[in-house]
Amino acid sequence: MTDHAIEAPSGSFSDRLIDILNMGAINLAMGIGYRLGLFEALDGFDRPQTAETIAETAGLSARYTLEWLSIMATGGIVRLSQDADGVPLFDLPGAHADLLCRRAGNANLGVYTQEIPILTASAYHRICSAFTSGEGIPYRSYPDFHQFMGELADAKHRQVLIERFLPSVDKGRIVQRMQQGIRVCDLGCSEGVALLIMAQAYPKSTFVGMDISEQALAEAGAEAMRLGLGNVEFVRIDAAALAENDAYRASFDYVTAFDAIHDQSQPLAALKGVHHILKEGAAFSMVDIAAETDVAQNLAHPMAPFLYTVSLMHCLPVGLVDNGMGLGMMWGRQRALELLREAGFEEVSVVDIPDDAFNFHFFCRK
Repeated sequence: MTDHAIEAPSGSFSDRLIDILNMGAINLAMGIGYRLGLFEALDGFDRPQTAETIAETAGLSARYTLEWLSIMATGGIVRLSQDADGVPLFDLPGAHADLLCRRAGNANLGVYTQEIPILTASAYHRICSAFTSGEGIPYRSYPDFHQFMGELADAKHRQVLIERFLPSVDKGRIVQRMQQGIRVCDLGCSEGVALLIMAQAYPKSTFVGMDISEQALAEAGAEAMRLGLGNVEFVRIDAAALAENDAYRASFDYVTAFDAIHDQSQPLAALKGVHHILKEGAAFSMVDIAAETDVAQNLAHPMAPFLYTVSLMHCLPVGLVDNGMGLGMMWGRQRALELLREAGFEEVSVVDIPDDAFNFHFFCRK
């Protein structure tokens, strides 16, 4: 048998290593700046400012802010200039702010700069140990990451869920039915961001959020109370046990799962559970990372190294708990379709999501 090498992008490896070291460092610094509101502070100015002024606006130390701005300037994120006395001035170009600030909504890439630093702080040593043991790492070991995922969901869903995604589902028929009043479940709802947005938009429908995190559900319930929503319920339940729960048999008209199935330790059982809780003819929207199952087909994916790293640090280990399947984030289209059909979904289509090249929408009907 002859081995055939599949080449990744070429170039001088020493130059590439230097780029890797620099980009990793810049990502860490950007994650800090995003968390502390420094990009937001910079976005609020209409002309270059000193480090002291930027720090004062953000409520931070001037010396630390200057060091951070120096990273951003040498990394090409902010622009550096000088006043008449040679004092350094910094500004964030509008085109950069359009991708880095919270106002960017679905175009916000700045929020992702926090992901690798948070996962490293949460699980670095345990991941290294898991390479030897092969064991998984439980969901509860990632509290900071779950808070980040709530922030990420807020950044993405608040702008696009009601205006773009749901109107695209089943040619708008789901929205029409939600306006009239149906029963909807969001599986793996975490802190309930998507569910609460839907509940506000469609008051005639009822919504049930399901998750295994007691802390996330408590926060979701508190937010529902703050918003005065009476059409929402949150339930702590393992998705893999749904198929054995007669209380929810054939009780939902529409089920959603946003980037939730690949984290399940028993994803096939979870998908069978979704099939179990759907009414006949009801619909299931599984939104998951746009990737292929064969790694060779992901070599040209612009964010493949980032996504595989997030998978290594979180999705894979939580999916390996209790001898789980360990799909990982990059399980891919082919494996997803295989499991959906094995779960009982005979009608499955992969539908484009408006203005979202990051995810696939697997639309299924029971």
